[in-house]
Amino acid sequence: MSTTAAVPDKSPVRRRVLTALGAVLVLLLGYCVYAIAHTTVLRTEIEVDATPDEVWKVLADRAAYPEWNPFIVSSTGELTAGAVITNVLRDTNGKETTFTPELVVVEPGRELCWIGRIAPGLVFDGEHSFRIEPLAGGRSKFVQEERFHGIAVPFTVSMLNETIKPQFEAMNRALAARAAG
Repeated sequence: MSTTAAVPDKSPVRRRVLTALGAVLVLLLGYCVYAIAHTTVLRTEIEVDATPDEVWKVLADRAAYPEWNPFIVSSTGELTAGAVITNVLRDTNGKETTFTPELVVVEPGRELCWIGRIAPGLVFDGEHSFRIEPLAGGRSKFVQEERFHGIAVPFTVSMLNETIKPQFEAMNRALAARAAG
């Protein structure tokens, strides 16, 4: 009785295809790790002729946003850490987007922060914060910042800088004017 051992396919074409697929997989994995680990930050700030409590009062009065806020044109839901709110944003092109972030920090007179995610997470996540810092003479510094993470973020950096960051600046100016009264 004789047995024959299977001879492995040593086709050079098959090896090249498998090597190419392996290289593509390694590059794709490397890109995903880079994109998830890399943070894109949009940051704006403005000095306000109002106390931190006066600035907070304007920021927390979300029912009045349609009257003055060119960026967040609507915001509803309870301002409590862990709550989910509904925001409607308007970019510089007038396009409105509704999303439902989770509040992670609600400190009256100091900070409001939420996390919004597109898809199951790590695709396009944004941590948006508003910080109010006291300055001398009853003034404040208002800082608006968003830290973006995810595999889709590198493809959107230009759009974020062109259509979203100007809206941060417009909101900052409008908030400063309203708080200064």
